[in-house]
Amino acid sequence: MAGVSTKEIKNRIRSMESTRQITKAMEMVAASKLRRAQAQVLNSRPYFEILSDTISDIVATNREFSSPYLKARSGNRVMYIVIAGDRGLAGGYNSNILKLVQSRIQDKEATVLPIGKKAVDYFKSHNVPALTEQYAEAADVGIGDCFSIAKQLSRAFLAGEYDEIHVAYTNFVSVLSQVPDTRKLLPLVREEVAKDSGSTNGIEYEPDSEEVFAAIVPEYLGGILYGAICESRAAEQAARRSAMDSATQNADDMIADLSLKFNRARQAAITQEITEIVAGS
Repeated sequence: MAGVSTKEIKNRIRSMESTRQITKAMEMVAASKLRRAQAQVLNSRPYFEILSDTISDIVATNREFSSPYLKARSGNRVMYIVIAGDRGLAGGYNSNILKLVQSRIQDKEATVLPIGKKAVDYFKSHNVPALTEQYAEAADVGIGDCFSIAKQLSRAFLAGEYDEIHVAYTNFVSVLSQVPDTRKLLPLVREEVAKDSGSTNGIEYEPDSEEVFAAIVPEYLGGILYGAICESRAAEQAARRSAMDSATQNADDMIADLSLKFNRARQAAITQEITEIVAGS
């Protein structure tokens, strides 16, 4: 800071204090939104778990059961539902999930359904075809939109437009840990029945298990998608809270460093004035 006046240092301190107020406020807002997002994650799980148990029961207790949703395909046409954020200032939240998807769709005939402005902008700049940009505002996507997307993609899968459908989201592990991940939605994987699970639960399906299965698969996928969005929202707020906390701490360190330099510069100016007065006398 040699040659910088005390006035310039003081202006920089004020600027950093203003920045610190902004980052602290953003941290508090993110913490408040994180609590609501965590509550949404917990509330969305029971519905998904019931549908998951029903599907597993149908597949496990009907060994001759078959469905187009269970048939693996050898094609290279994939669809990725990519969930990102609408804004930045969230550390590596957006970049991590987008880079993961980019690595997965290389050498494939890929189409994406981006959710969130960052996802829309990223795939547009990388010339990856998008099914729609209707969901560019991730904050406005609700549970009804999730079921609409699930039904639309289920029909497209049955029509043979895609060989695989995946969802890419950020898994909320804890406030300090968020992990980008992908999950295959279609085709479904038939889980092997455990050897010690010999008996069935005796549930009867009306009109029959295959029709019930075909009816609930889109609902099941909608539940998974809504759960992924809830996880991603919680992860985004946690990442933003951590990023703003780090920014606030950095601002505190810079303010302390500038204050020290300000005091040194002021002391040097006072010493110089005293020296000039003594020399003049």
